[in-house]
Amino acid sequence: MERTDRVRGRVIVISGPSGVGKTSLCHQLLKRHPERLCFSISATTRPRREGEREGMDYFFVSREDFDRQIERGDFIEFAESYDHCYGSYRRPLEEAVRHGQLYLMDIDVQGAAQLQDRLAEAGIPATYVFIAPPSLDELLARLQRRRTEDSDALESRLAKVQFEMEQSELYDEIIVNEDLERSLARLEVLLGLSAPATAEE
Repeated sequence: MERTDRVRGRVIVISGPSGVGKTSLCHQLLKRHPERLCFSISATTRPRREGEREGMDYFFVSREDFDRQIERGDFIEFAESYDHCYGSYRRPLEEAVRHGQLYLMDIDVQGAAQLQDRLAEAGIPATYVFIAPPSLDELLARLQRRRTEDSDALESRLAKVQFEMEQSELYDEIIVNEDLERSLARLEVLLGLSAPATAEE
């Protein structure tokens, strides 16, 4: 019989501008702490990029299927960004929290704003972390190195960065990702996955 006094889990929301390193940080957290963390796999209507795997990176669905899932109430949050839709499924989140796991979500600021209201209404604990770039010039350089978008799409992304940075004040913690290892260590301490370093270390 399942214990009724089981410690409940928590939702961890990671947001920040495209190219800031959110995905790399999430992947490293999952690699280091697979027993504690469960990752939210979003649905999207955008085309699959080279190297992406169905059911591992995203669930790739048509716009028609996405709209049907909205009508059924399958998503706890959804948003449209750059002419494509993204949504986070409700059921795996609720199951992970019920079983005491940390449920890691890599979503944009629109989705995070929805979650703040809906998770609070449902009484589900959550921690919101914003990953910021060291500078806009560094962010531009990272996006250019990715080479996944043309110049118009890149300009559109940069135009959105200012809005996203303004929303960072709504988060519990802001981490400037200058160095992946240092940012990862700070995240681990914040989430209770490791102890903070002492002055002697």
